[in-house]
Amino acid sequence: MAKLTLHLGLGALLAMSIGAMPAAADQGIEVTMNQAKVVKLARAADTIIIGNPDIADASVQDASTIVLTGKGFGVTNLVILDETGTPIIDEQITVTRATASSVRIYRRASIQTLSCTPYCESSYKTDAERTSEAEMGSSQ
Repeated sequence: MAKLTLHLGLGALLAMSIGAMPAAADQGIEVTMNQAKVVKLARAADTIIIGNPDIADASVQDASTIVLTGKGFGVTNLVILDETGTPIIDEQITVTRATASSVRIYRRASIQTLSCTPYCESSYKTDAERTSEAEMGSSQ
C-alpha cells in the first residue's frame, strides 16, 4: 500500500468527495461549511494537495478514502496524485453556507448569523467566518 502524504489536508478530502459524489464538470466539488463528506477514490492516493487550507481540510482514512471538511467560505482547489505522480483528482472546491434554517441580521457593520432549527439561536462561527464577516463589515 502506498504511503499517503497529506499536503494541506483539504485537497485530499475534496478529491475523495469527487470520487464519491458526481459533480458537474464545470462546478467541481461543493462542500457545506462545518460539514464533512466522505470521498472514495478509484485508486490509491499518494499525495494530496489543497490550495487554501483555510477554506477546506482533508483527513486521510485509508489509501482510497478521504474525509473533506468545509472550514471557510470560498473557492480553492484539490489535487490528488497516485504513487507515480499521475493525477487522480484535479478539481475546484467551493465551500458554501447551509442557507436553509439560518438567518443573517445586518446592523451597520455588524453581522449576526442565527441558526433556526426550530428556535433561532446564535450559530457557531469558525475563525474563518469571523474574519470574513469582519472584512465584509469594514468594506461597507
